[in-house]
Amino acid sequence: MDLKAVSTKIADGSKHTAGTITNTLDTMAPTFAPFAARWDAEADRRRQLRTPENLKRLMEAQKNHASARSTAAQAKARRRNLAHSPGVGVLNPERRAARTADKAARQHARETLAKLKEAKTGYPTTLKARAIQAHAVHAVPGAGISALGWDQAGAWPVAGSLALIAANVAALVIGRRKVAVSVEDELSAEERRLVERLHPSYWVQHADERGLGGTVTTPAQVTPAGLVSTVRLDGKWTSSMLKGKQEEIRALIGARTDLRMEIKAGSHGDRATITLRTRSAAEGIGLIGWEPGAPWGVDTITGEPVQVPLGRRMLIAGTSGSGKSWSTRALLAEGSEYPDHRLVVIDPKRVEAINWQHRARTAIGIEDVLDLTDELVAEMHERLELIPRGQDVVQISPERPRITVFIDEGAEVIAMAKKPRAKGSKEEPGDPDWSRIMENLSTLARMARAAEIILIWATQKPTMDAKGGIDPQISAQITYRAALALSTSGESRVVFGEDATEKGWHAHELPMPGVALLRSGPKVQPHPINTRAFSPADVIALPDRPVWRRQESPARSAGASDPAPLRLVKEPAAEVLTQPTKAPTNREKVAAAIGTGATTVADVANVTGINKGSVSKAVKQLLDAGQIRKAEDGALSVVAQVKEVSA
Repeated sequence: MDLKAVSTKIADGSKHTAGTITNTLDTMAPTFAPFAARWDAEADRRRQLRTPENLKRLMEAQKNHASARSTAAQAKARRRNLAHSPGVGVLNPERRAARTADKAARQHARETLAKLKEAKTGYPTTLKARAIQAHAVHAVPGAGISALGWDQAGAWPVAGSLALIAANVAALVIGRRKVAVSVEDELSAEERRLVERLHPSYWVQHADERGLGGTVTTPAQVTPAGLVSTVRLDGKWTSSMLKGKQEEIRALIGARTDLRMEIKAGSHGDRATITLRTRSAAEGIGLIGWEPGAPWGVDTITGEPVQVPLGRRMLIAGTSGSGKSWSTRALLAEGSEYPDHRLVVIDPKRVEAINWQHRARTAIGIEDVLDLTDELVAEMHERLELIPRGQDVVQISPERPRITVFIDEGAEVIAMAKKPRAKGSKEEPGDPDWSRIMENLSTLARMARAAEIILIWATQKPTMDAKGGIDPQISAQITYRAALALSTSGESRVVFGEDATEKGWHAHELPMPGVALLRSGPKVQPHPINTRAFSPADVIALPDRPVWRRQESPARSAGASDPAPLRLVKEPAAEVLTQPTKAPTNREKVAAAIGTGATTVADVANVTGINKGSVSKAVKQLLDAGQIRKAEDGALSVVAQVKEVSA
């Protein structure tokens, strides 16, 4: 190996060693930074107090105290001399005067000592000198003891003191070290500044100025949802106390006033976390258009898709321009896509209803709204009677589908139901009762979930007063609550509950459009959601779907348990459906299914669409009548009918 190669290798090794030392010191710097910061702060405080005026006051106090001590010593000596003088009694006037003078001198000495201490506080010793004095108090007597041979272990007090001095100096040097904060290139300018100010080297130096002394951050971690830094809490600090210092923290790091900041308890009692939502985890995820099964939106913090299950009663609120209509359409498309689902749209403003006429029953005028709600209530009562014992809800099927009822603007529907009678007109028999609209909708909200008639209520003004957009009885029955941007914190409390402000449900602070909060339970975190955008043109381009219209079951009066046939039409006004003269009973349907090869109750239920309870009842009737039989393995089969032949 030549000399050049050896030199290069040595140089590389030196660079590697230097780099290792630098990295080690950078790592240790945050640990000692609080100590160095406190030292420097105290040293600076002492330095600012050491003014000529305070020095003059200290010298005057020292002079007065020295004089008072001298006077007190003289008074004490005179009192003692008189006390031991022969012929001077206790009641001697001169001796009594000496005692009084001694007492006064001692009192004056105490007063001058207090003033001297105050003056010393006003003109303190430098911190460096104080440290030297402290180590000298330990080292000098230890050295004397070692020199006299009383210490069997040698000169360990001196060595220990020198080690402490070296440790203090090293801690100061490392703690004062200016760490070069490495910032990732892909960060924005705002994130780069926040990362630098969240670094402990910056935080510790400026924390006292903002009343945050005793807290130390860790270097910020970049996540898909923003910056996260863990804070060590020293002294009396707690996570709740730190949370109350949000304004001071925002000022310390120079964060925007509208930047979302979250402060929560950390993994241990002396830890907290600061999260700055500088990013959205939903960035880059396509949320335009809709297809069956697509999520309603994406959580901007976790990046997880957010689904709204079908069959959930729901309140959707959002001020004008918040994107409420665009965000809601994906839910309506999902609720009208499948064979066992139908959609009903009530829209007094007409704008949204006309987009759905090819796949939903729509009602715009007041008469249509009243008729439709009457039909829905009648359908609900009929379905509730069909729920078998042991089940909570009616079983949906293409013959008895789930019906999603969407009210596009609740305030308009409430106003419609309060329509006043024409001035001067009298109530005539047979006049419609418009208030029945809200009575019907309240009944549906309270009772129709078991009948699989689901209410989705949308409004721009989610207050519950006389001019509000939702009825209190209806609001009390709704569990799924979504809000895009709202106008006030009061509206947020109406949508999410009185604890909305305390728990972070601040819909009035959401950006517009298309960002929502969804509360589906008491433990759900208030994370903003980027919702799916679905335009009117996208709705019109959807394929046609059957439209629901109620028709009474002809077998109902006979006590049959089969569902009422539904009128499924494309053009409700033009198409007339002929009612069947007789619908097959459950018993006939079950017998036919067994005859075609169904051998178990589950097979029959799948073939006929009848719930298992009704199938079991029909099977028992057929067994009792001898029309079917059950084998030892439980398989069902039809009993062959043998005709008698005459001779």
